[in-house]
Amino acid sequence: MTRPPLARCPTPLAARAAAALVAAALCACAGPAEKEAAEAAKNTYACQLAGERIVIRYDAGEARVLLPGGDRVTLYQITSASGVRYTNGMMELRGKGLDLQLLRDGNATALEACAPYAPPK
Repeated sequence: MTRPPLARCPTPLAARAAAALVAAALCACAGPAEKEAAEAAKNTYACQLAGERIVIRYDAGEARVLLPGGDRVTLYQITSASGVRYTNGMMELRGKGLDLQLLRDGNATALEACAPYAPPK
């Protein structure tokens, strides 16, 4: 009685090539929306405003702010001697790095505990 030939183990190069194909296929499954969300998260920060969370997303020439009550505000970048400064005429965001202030009705409130935003999984 003859035995069937034994299956050969793939060579290390073949195994790496197969793994690369699987990884490429998995990456291709991530749609443009997922890639865009990941990119946006890189430019997004969460802070505390009077004990409530505020989220700031920086985009080309503007800062989009999600306020604690759910209101969304777009502020436009203006010239600053140093640091950042964004306004829409009624509200202003300014500061350096993660040391930020939000001005509303002429009153400045320091934003606390600012850190890069981590989207929920």
